[in-house]
Amino acid sequence: MDSTVSKLILLYVFDQMEIPVTAETLNEMCCSQNNWLSYMTLTEALPELVDARFLATTGNGNSEYYKITQEGRNCVSYFFMKVPSSIRDEIRAFIRKNRQTFKRKQEYFKDYFKNKDGTYTVRLKITDPTSTKLEIVLNVANRAEATTVYKKWDNAASEVYGDLYKILIDGE
Repeated sequence: MDSTVSKLILLYVFDQMEIPVTAETLNEMCCSQNNWLSYMTLTEALPELVDARFLATTGNGNSEYYKITQEGRNCVSYFFMKVPSSIRDEIRAFIRKNRQTFKRKQEYFKDYFKNKDGTYTVRLKITDPTSTKLEIVLNVANRAEATTVYKKWDNAASEVYGDLYKILIDGE
């Protein structure tokens, strides 16, 4: 595939996602789950699009996020027809179906490890492209409790954040 078309595909993905994304997320979306780009093409195109000011980078200390700039949006709006319509349709459908899943994967972090005393520490985070919004470190009695918390975090994170915000900020 032509390098220019590959870059337009990438810009089209950003345009459709409408949120900053990590290189890891792009790799999963464009290379692993779909055959829109190869890994090598992706890794070569990202810095070139940043240098051309079609993409910009931001970070929160943990990850680097890429987002489309106004110049990138203008470019894709002028040249999107160079991307085959079948690929554009695939991208639109895939992103419509999976946007929230990828957003959660980027925003919700979870990990656990065993302590010297046999208990476990569970680290849970909610981040956005520029900062950590919430970080919770829990000490639990055993691995079963640690894995339970770990498994529940992706579905419970927004509710936990909302409840804490209400209690601590709104005073409810």
